[in-house]
Amino acid sequence: MNKLAAILLFIIFATTACQTNDEQTSTDKPVETALSPTEKLIQNNEPQPAVATNVEVDQNSVPENVPHYKVNESNWSLETTGNPTQPAVLMTIDDAPDQYALEMARKLARLNVKAIFFVNGHFLNTPEKEEQLREIHRLGFQIGNHTNTHRKLNELSEQEQYEEIVSLNNKIEGVIGERPKFFRAPFGGNTDYSKKIVDEQNMVLMNWSYGFDWEADYRTADSLADVMVNTPLLADGANLLMHDRQWTNEALENIVTGLQQKGYSIIDPATIETQ
Repeated sequence: MNKLAAILLFIIFATTACQTNDEQTSTDKPVETALSPTEKLIQNNEPQPAVATNVEVDQNSVPENVPHYKVNESNWSLETTGNPTQPAVLMTIDDAPDQYALEMARKLARLNVKAIFFVNGHFLNTPEKEEQLREIHRLGFQIGNHTNTHRKLNELSEQEQYEEIVSLNNKIEGVIGERPKFFRAPFGGNTDYSKKIVDEQNMVLMNWSYGFDWEADYRTADSLADVMVNTPLLADGANLLMHDRQWTNEALENIVTGLQQKGYSIIDPATIETQ
């Protein structure tokens, strides 16, 4: 083979090899597809948008057509200012957050029922308790003032009464970012001076229509659920008093479903007129 023929053979071989490599490269190249915005972020190693896991509930977002209520201080019931389609009651829980308040709030949230949790300041004594209160509030529940140390107001000086009420408002605001809209005195005992402070603090004074969970006969879940639902005191606008206690926690779901089966709805505290 002469030199010219050898050169021609080399050119033919090289051309064929290049074509084969081009075909292999084209075959291995991934087919481009439309990527979602999130997939593009992942592909480019860009931060992904956070997914909200604890959504704050707007407690003041109430449709205009929902009946609103006000507290009748002659008997502490709730009177409607609208046209409700069925009788309704208010649920309240005192002495929170002791041992069961957060669990009770979670149960009520699953049942799509609202309530007021009245707080004792002496329970807000650890970061864990403060976080429990924040969680109760995040679940959409109103937080009320039940005084700082749960002492009888009529046994205290005016300065002591002021501290019991206002210091707790300050403490609650420091934890959840807002001041309470409702006040309930320990043992239901208000004084002229405490009423004055409550008014100055722009809170609604509140006691109750009935409650039983401190009585010896109603310290089981079954007995408490039965009396709360079947008492002759149950009426439209009733203000139901319960506490952060084991048997109340165990009875809570049966109380709610029992009331609903009797035709009662549960009042959303956000619909109660405040100052």
